[in-house]
Amino acid sequence: METTREALPDDVEALKALVLAAQAEAAAERAARSDDRALIAELKLTIEKLKRERFGAKAERTSRLIDQMELQLEELEASATEDELAAEAAAAHTTTVATFQRKRPTRQPFPEHLPRERVVVPGPTSCACCGSSRLRKLGEDITETLEVVPRQWKVIQTVREKFSCRECEAIDQAPAPFHVIPRGHVGPNLLAMVLFEKYGQHQPLNRQSERYGSEGIDLGLSTLADHVGTATHVLMPLFRRLEAHVFAAERLHGDDTTVPVLAKGKASTGRIWTYVRDDRPFAGQAPPAAVFSYSPDRAGTHPAAHLAGWQGLFQADAYSGYGALYDDPARRTEAILEAGCWSHARRPFFVMADVEAAARRKAQSKGRVAPVVSPIALDIVRRIDALFEVEREINGLAAEPRLEFDVNGACRWSTLCMPSWSSIAPRSPAAATSPRPSTTC
Repeated sequence: METTREALPDDVEALKALVLAAQAEAAAERAARSDDRALIAELKLTIEKLKRERFGAKAERTSRLIDQMELQLEELEASATEDELAAEAAAAHTTTVATFQRKRPTRQPFPEHLPRERVVVPGPTSCACCGSSRLRKLGEDITETLEVVPRQWKVIQTVREKFSCRECEAIDQAPAPFHVIPRGHVGPNLLAMVLFEKYGQHQPLNRQSERYGSEGIDLGLSTLADHVGTATHVLMPLFRRLEAHVFAAERLHGDDTTVPVLAKGKASTGRIWTYVRDDRPFAGQAPPAAVFSYSPDRAGTHPAAHLAGWQGLFQADAYSGYGALYDDPARRTEAILEAGCWSHARRPFFVMADVEAAARRKAQSKGRVAPVVSPIALDIVRRIDALFEVEREINGLAAEPRLEFDVNGACRWSTLCMPSWSSIAPRSPAAATSPRPSTTC
């Protein structure tokens, strides 16, 4: 609503109040717009996560998109809170404008496993109304605040007393305490923290050394690197036991993913190869486990070396590097059977059937014609989703109940049958003429 010149008051104080009210209204509107932007970003992020959970990961770029959306949401949430506080400060100078209050999610109680420290504020000793000292406690109100104790460094002194025998003059003393690093001066907790920061949080050792230095602890880069190398050697037997357990399975799941590697002047891209043993979907009693192997590139020689001597059912994507494992004539006695991954097979059809993605591509194509949604691809996606639904029902059952379910649901499965993936996308012209194991019914 516009205010005409004639409607403005002549009193200076009234003009000041009018200006303050206008500023408060503008601040409230800014806070409301910031809250709306943050809410929209949060809903978009939720939709992307639900789509990823419902339809599976379409590509690695989807994961990067979600990470980017989370960063944007973080900035928008911080800006919305800042604008809200600015609106409250502006509204405090006027009585005609109501402040803006953001809708926040319900605060969840703190975990029960956290220790509680009671800080009791003494109550009054006399009545504030009449001054009487005859007070009776009615109860108490508890306000919980989450707090953190800053990291504390300490030196543990292990004292070993020496005793000499008065009869034979022999000297007796308790053995020296065990150290993970021989003649080392760091405890197991500190060593575990360094390893977790490096491999779990991707913090290079030079940054860790700088942070420890700012806290008054001198741990040089070469010292930390020596500790990491020694810990790797010490933990290697544990890794070998885990590796032996994983590769003792009759079936494995394999995949690889990119990992950024710091290099001189730039960042290169390495590969992490993951092999998972999980027999729980088939009522197996063996505990699930996974092993990881690193390589600087994606050459097929790496999975060949990892799976040398192993035989069984291998479920993976259609990476060409795995082809030598299935077709190697030298592995006839240790054959590796291919189990195609339906999630990977579904992705290209889902891209062709994704109406929303096609609309986005059309909007981004600057007038160019977007790819047409294929009804055949949509039908294939529905058939594969139906297979997924059947798998969810029999997940966790042993082989015999699975076969019984298959017999009872034969007509149901027959409606879902479709040509095997090998007939649609053979590996090579030579492989197209030979039969290929299929996971279809």
